[in-house]
This record gives sequence, C-alpha cells and structure tokens, in this order.
Amino acid sequence: MKEKVVVLKGGRSLERNISLKSGSRVEKALEELGYGVESIDVDERLVKKLKEVKPDVAFIAMHGRSGEDGTVQELLDILGIPYTGSRVLPSIRCMDKVLSKHIFQGAGIPTPAFYAFNRDAFQELGASDALSIIGKELGYPIVVKPSAQGSALGIRFAHTESELPAALISAFSFDNKVLLEKYVKGRELAVSILGREPRTLPVVEAIPKTKFFDFESRYTMGKADYVVPAEIPADVADEAEELSLQCFNLLQCSGFGRVDLIMDEDNRLHVLEINTIPGFTETSLMPMCAQAAGISFNELVEEILRAALD
Repeated sequence: MKEKVVVLKGGRSLERNISLKSGSRVEKALEELGYGVESIDVDERLVKKLKEVKPDVAFIAMHGRSGEDGTVQELLDILGIPYTGSRVLPSIRCMDKVLSKHIFQGAGIPTPAFYAFNRDAFQELGASDALSIIGKELGYPIVVKPSAQGSALGIRFAHTESELPAALISAFSFDNKVLLEKYVKGRELAVSILGREPRTLPVVEAIPKTKFFDFESRYTMGKADYVVPAEIPADVADEAEELSLQCFNLLQCSGFGRVDLIMDEDNRLHVLEINTIPGFTETSLMPMCAQAAGISFNELVEEILRAALD
C-alpha cells in the first residue's frame, strides 16, 4: 500500500461546492493510483480529525478562504503533516490580489493599473471623495473586485462614476478590501505551472459566452469555450509562459498553480493574479492544460502529490 493521503475539501468559503467537486475527483484518482485515501470535509473539528487519521500527506483541494490563504497550511505545518501546493507565505501573497499586484508592480511585471482601499478608508477617511480622480486616472469601465476572493466572485464593472458606489458596495459584501482596476479589453489566457522544478503547461484561452469569464462561465458546462493550446502568436505564447514562471517564482509558489493573464488588442500581456489551488473539476483549466501536454488526470494528481512528499 502506498502512503495514506487525506484529501481536504469543502470548508465554509463561498467556493465550497467547487471544492467538494475538486476533492471528490482527486479522491477517485488517488484510489485508482493505489493510495490509502481519507476524506475530510473541513470544519471546526479539522485538527482533531487529522490527529485521528494520522496521514502521511494532505492533498489540499480547498478553494478560497481558509484553503488558499495560508490558514490550513499553517495548521498542517504545526501538525507536521506535508501538504500539496504552496507554503504559508506564498499562499497569503497570492490570495491577496492587492498585495500580489503591488509585488508585480515593484518587479516591473505588467499588470493593469489599480487602486485599492479597505472599508475604513471610505467610512473614516472620505475615500469616496477621491472616486472622480480615480475615474479620470483609470478610465471607464473600471473593474471592481474583492481583494481576497476567487472564481470571479464579487466582480463588478463600473462604466461611469455613478456606477462606482454600487460596484464598491457589492465588492465590500465579499471582502473588507477592494481593488479598483483598469479594464483591459482582450483575450482571457491562463498558464498552469506544475512540478517540483516548476514548468509550464500549454497556454489555454477561455472564451466565455457571457460578457466576461465569471463564476457561472467557469463552472457550468457549455457556458465557455476553451482553446488549448491557445491560438495566439508563438512569441506571445512563449512570453506568457516566461512571465507566468517569473510571477510564480517571484511570489515563491511551489508544487502547482495557475497564472491568469489578459492579452490586449495589441498582443501585450497583463498579469491579473496567481491561483495557488486551481480547480480540479471537469471544466477546470489546469487538468485541461495537462491533458493537452499528454498528462492524464491521474498523472497530474500523482505528480502534485509526489512533489509534496519529496
């Protein structure tokens, strides 16, 4: 019998249902590969359950808060249990879009212009009086998004200054800090990264059938088309892969992840964010890219697991 693996899934984030689907698919793969598999739907009894199970390694299939933000990673470190994916600090950096964009900006990595505020800035410092200046600086539409939320949850577009307050209220309902980002018209690309020695998988383009690649487009069959390898100029594909690896290494990520980018109408690339625990569902991008590279889903899962064990 191979190692005993505990698959952590579910949790209480807004991405719970996606996590349950990812976790179930990972469990099936691990069972087929001959590992001893225990599954935990994460709740307040997590530490107690982990002490009872005594796993050799944890496969984290949690998305969003507590799963991708370094929280569960910190607990696993305390318990001495190896786990898949990035460590605590990279998880914190990547989950916070504002923090990661500041790091990108400081390193000269192209990312859309932005401003960011927490709730106190509006309630106590009068930040609302600066919205007209922000509008002139960024131009409309402005993309308003929660700083620490995944799967495009809470994203709104403000096409005029009068639409900004409602977009901000919506974003603040998901998080205490919001990002106001310059809208870049273009094509949605993603580069998945895999391995103990990180390497890129083929670039994928997501073509949503709605106005943008929102939550429904990402997780509903037929709501988006995918092209992998993306039909883009070869030099742009090479640049996307190099840029993604640079971001991955800059934020000290490990194991696996996915970098999301926009290619504008002049074929220039703009990095949006890094996902340290991309989905493993039937419509998720990373398994799709792995398949295009000749890596089966079971092989993908095992490589991620072995990187954690090694």
